[in-house]
Amino acid sequence: MSLESEELGSLFAVIGDEDTCVGFLLGGIGEVNEDREANFMVVEKDTTPDQIEACFKKFLNRPDIAIILINQVYADMIRPTVDAHSLAVPTVLEIPSKQYQYDAAKDSILKRAQVSWPAVGTSTPFHTNPFPERFQPAREALLAPQLWQSVSGSK
Repeated sequence: MSLESEELGSLFAVIGDEDTCVGFLLGGIGEVNEDREANFMVVEKDTTPDQIEACFKKFLNRPDIAIILINQVYADMIRPTVDAHSLAVPTVLEIPSKQYQYDAAKDSILKRAQVSWPAVGTSTPFHTNPFPERFQPAREALLAPQLWQSVSGSK
């Protein structure tokens, strides 16, 4: 256990394929507590959704875990359980894996964010141009060469 996690009492937990878990373990997040419980689960070909869900619930109930990282493909296997978790701590982050492409439409956090902030193109005041008429960055960038010529006197 690192000194920082010992003081704060907060850990990452990972549920993922071998490559994902090894990467995070090499990054230093690995932990085995006094009860010999690890803060990671390597999902293999023969791992069942019930085993993934049991591990996920175990991580949710551990007071020392603040963030749970889970490969999106495995979050899809236990989607009702992942979507039912609405607390801020532990935060559940769905991450991509090497074998499967990430789909933002399935991400539980992004779904909740879309409810709070509607998509671009809807008629809300948040999706109007935040810049006043006199400040148009794209227009200024297009006019920059002309402005330089007029200031420097070169053509």
